[in-house]
Amino acid sequence: MTARTTRTLAAAVSLAAALVISGCSSSGSDSGSASGDGADKPKLTVSGAFMPEPVNDKMAGAFMVIKNDSKTADKLTGVTSPLSDDLQIHETKDQKMQQVPSKDVPANGELKLERGGDHVMFMGLKSTPKVGEKVTVELHFEKAGDVEVELDVKERTYTAQHSNAH
Repeated sequence: MTARTTRTLAAAVSLAAALVISGCSSSGSDSGSASGDGADKPKLTVSGAFMPEPVNDKMAGAFMVIKNDSKTADKLTGVTSPLSDDLQIHETKDQKMQQVPSKDVPANGELKLERGGDHVMFMGLKSTPKVGEKVTVELHFEKAGDVEVELDVKERTYTAQHSNAH
């Protein structure tokens, strides 16, 4: 068992990276493949970031949507946080979680890290956050660099609604 739980947040990151790896040259209609100016740095935004309240200090998951509003694909290559020294990107295939080194964030697309799918997993928590608290993570991208995100700690049964509500 390779740190399945920590993979929730890592899976989100991994999914983004995998999309970049597998979808890098999927559509030849894009005219921005040259390495130029600052135009090839992806513009990423993160929304709906949360962590269900952990049951104990062994593991926790993190979920969010990473949106890429640029013509340049990127890859989530890692996640770090003061809450744990071991964060993993997990993807879910055939109802099985597995750690992956990265996840693709497609050009003009998004990487969804969600329950039952790709996610980030925290292994060996230094403390156990409670509902209402915030957990800081830093997402590491191949091209966009580092992006700091605050996860809202939610009830264990919380499921993100696919709306644009704050």
